Amino acid sequence: MLSQYIERAMSRAVYDQLEDKTYCGRIPDCPGTIAFGRTLYECQNELRLVLEGWLLVKIRHGDTLPVVDDIDLNKGIPVLKETPAHG
Repeated sequence: MLSQYIERAMSRAVYDQLEDKTYCGRIPDCPGTIAFGRTLYECQNELRLVLEGWLLVKIRHGDTLPVVDDIDLNKGIPVLKETPAHG
């Protein structure tokens, strides 16, 4: 399910070629996901890594994730509870 979510989110990515001929990519459905690369291919690969990291942070903090193409990861995501420090 997570792999499908990533693939669908990546298919919604928007890329722009910048004045210096490098690329900038972002996923509008996932605020804060942005990446840059010398080539479109590099930008796509970097954006995938950014998305994966973004998802890990959102899940770790129990944040609500956007629904992408009817894939709702909010159903059944286990939220890790903080354990008190032993001391």
